[in-house]
Amino acid sequence: MTESAERGARNTGNLGRTTIADGVVAKIAYLAAAESIGVHALGSGFSRSVGALRKRVPGGGTTTVHGVKVEVGEKQAAVDLDIVVDYGEVIPQVGRAVRQNVISAVEGMTGLQVVEVNIGVSDVWLPEEEEEERVQ
Repeated sequence: MTESAERGARNTGNLGRTTIADGVVAKIAYLAAAESIGVHALGSGFSRSVGALRKRVPGGGTTTVHGVKVEVGEKQAAVDLDIVVDYGEVIPQVGRAVRQNVISAVEGMTGLQVVEVNIGVSDVWLPEEEEEERVQ
């Protein structure tokens, strides 16, 4: 092997650190949970209302991760989720699907080991509730 080829094959993994902010992990977990079948929304009714209000305020931000709390270490992460399940869904099955999606997304995108995903179901969404919201 030539001298220049040896330099090109150098391991660059030890030449610095990559840190991942808690907010990045929270956003990944939020999106993975939200796209799970049976999940209507994340967060309690109050946190969803605050999130909707923030979207209306100029400069209030468009990306919220209400309903998600994370603890991120150097190599591991833990995720707590608060979800609203669609009426008629089997809650334990929704929980398993959400957990699987979140673990897969966080580990795949960050390389962190997800040690736990705790899920709290704060509400069940009824189709009639959408009609009531439109009327108000």
